[in-house]
Parts: sequence; structure tokens; C-alpha cells
Amino acid sequence: MTIGAALALIVVGAILRFGITTSINGISIPTIGDILMIVGAIGVVLWLIFWAPWARRRRVVYREDVAAEEVPPPARRRRVVYREDAPPEEVPPPARRYPADTRYEDE
Repeated sequence: MTIGAALALIVVGAILRFGITTSINGISIPTIGDILMIVGAIGVVLWLIFWAPWARRRRVVYREDVAAEEVPPPARRRRVVYREDAPPEEVPPPARRYPADTRYEDE
């Protein structure tokens, strides 16, 4: 049972326990709410005992035995730099999505 399901059982049980005061043919709806809240509480406790230690956490790991030459360089993004004083032959043409002379017609 996940923590979300256990909390949902607690919420539904509380609504049945404190929001509804009628019974249907010998079935007490507040008692069903109590049972759902107890099952949800047990689910939360079991989740905290068994699954919380393995839940995903961010851990910082420092490795001192790795030489600087072995560490790969960080990934770099492609960067475009435009110069105002660049001669026209050095400036690349603007990228086009489609060739300028292509026409698309409906069939």
C-alpha cells in the first residue's frame, strides 16, 4: 500500500465517520468509517517502517579517490555569439525551416 492510498483511506473513513450519521439495514456507516481510518493508519505506519528508508532521496556523494583527469568535463550547451563588427562574409545566413523555392499545393 502506498502512502497516498493510506491517506485516501483515512480521508474517506473520516468523511464516513463524522459526516454521515445514518445506518442502512443494520450496517452502521460510521463504523465502516472507523474501520477505514484504522486500516489507513496501519498503512501509513507500515509505509513509514518498510518503504520510507528506501524512498528516493538526494544524496551528495564525494569521491576522493578519483583523479581530476578521470572526471569527464561537464556537458556544454551550444552558444551562438554575434558580433556587430563582423564582415558580411563571416556571418552565416539565417536558418530556414523550408527552402525558399518550395511550394506546397493541395492535391
